[in-house]
Amino acid sequence: MRNLIVAAGGSLLLAAPFAHADVVGLGASVSYWDSELTGEAADKSGGEVDVENDLDLENDSNANASLYFEHPVPVLPNVRLNYTLVQQSGRGELGANFGGINVGSGVDVRSELDLEQLDFTFYYEVLDNWVNLDLGLTARDLSGELVVREIGGAAQVSKTEVDAVLPMGYLAARFDLPLTGVSIGAEGNFVSYSGDSLHDFNAYGQFEMAVIQLRAGYRQMSIDYEDDDDRLDVEIDGPFVSAGVVF
Repeated sequence: MRNLIVAAGGSLLLAAPFAHADVVGLGASVSYWDSELTGEAADKSGGEVDVENDLDLENDSNANASLYFEHPVPVLPNVRLNYTLVQQSGRGELGANFGGINVGSGVDVRSELDLEQLDFTFYYEVLDNWVNLDLGLTARDLSGELVVREIGGAAQVSKTEVDAVLPMGYLAARFDLPLTGVSIGAEGNFVSYSGDSLHDFNAYGQFEMAVIQLRAGYRQMSIDYEDDDDRLDVEIDGPFVSAGVVF
């Protein structure tokens, strides 16, 4: 982690005096992410559960919003905020003990997963013409909770939680087709340290007209994180669409 922060920070310091917006810029967008979940969760008892096959979790709702501010001051970084909330629930059957739930010959369960994250990204525009390149650092406030409840019987409950603030590298690139308003791009956050890792990438096509910006693309988020004795090792991916305004 320390090496990642030092390397990224050094790159930012080198880029800072030479890359900045020509004018003040402000933008905001909201998006819908049709996400699917795969992977495992483990808790302090040593039990492990497959969130897709055992719990049959399905996408209920999600919220995604972003806001950015760019300015012409060379030394100070631009700022971007991103918020993501993924909520999934399902009804499945446990084939092995998990948390405080003793299975025996099998237990029907109802499960709920809430995954919430807020990103504070500080970045510089390394290139700003028909080829755009941004480089920065993100502080991600990540919290997740998986609740598994037995249906009937003793109504046993298991709760798996992760909660952390993680430093991540940030990289964004976009290629504009001049005079058309059409562009393609990709952006991502990433960190890997001591067995834990988190990667969040998306690729998109974009159309911009006046102050309106429309995007469609694909997003993949991979979380392998252990908090005390609870662990989430999941992947969330799927297509997304977004609409926003830029000034």
